[in-house]
Amino acid sequence: MRRHLEPGPDHPISIEPKATPVRIILAGEPVLASQTHLELHEANYPPALYLPRDELDLSALVRSDHTSWCPYKGEASYYHLRRADGSLSENAVWTYEMPFPAVAAIKDALAVYPDRVDAIERD
Repeated sequence: MRRHLEPGPDHPISIEPKATPVRIILAGEPVLASQTHLELHEANYPPALYLPRDELDLSALVRSDHTSWCPYKGEASYYHLRRADGSLSENAVWTYEMPFPAVAAIKDALAVYPDRVDAIERD
């Protein structure tokens, strides 16, 4: 059974809007770019950058069947990122399409695994 947990002192989560651009580089080319982003800080994990879907060119994304569960955020859906040569960086992007209320700000925003792309650049 999937549990729903609330962030708290033992597992804090904060989300900060940032007015700085982010570029996701794959095979030497920018594949996603936004003018703003959300920075999610969760417990002792490195910050995750969430890019607003409405600022992105989504043409490099290929929907994946993969999902995962976070008891604090809900079910995550995944996308592969397509390189210029057509090959895929599999499950490189995740999103929460129906996050729990405590993290509602990340609804539909996209985050990228740093080890599945060449670089995540911030200005």
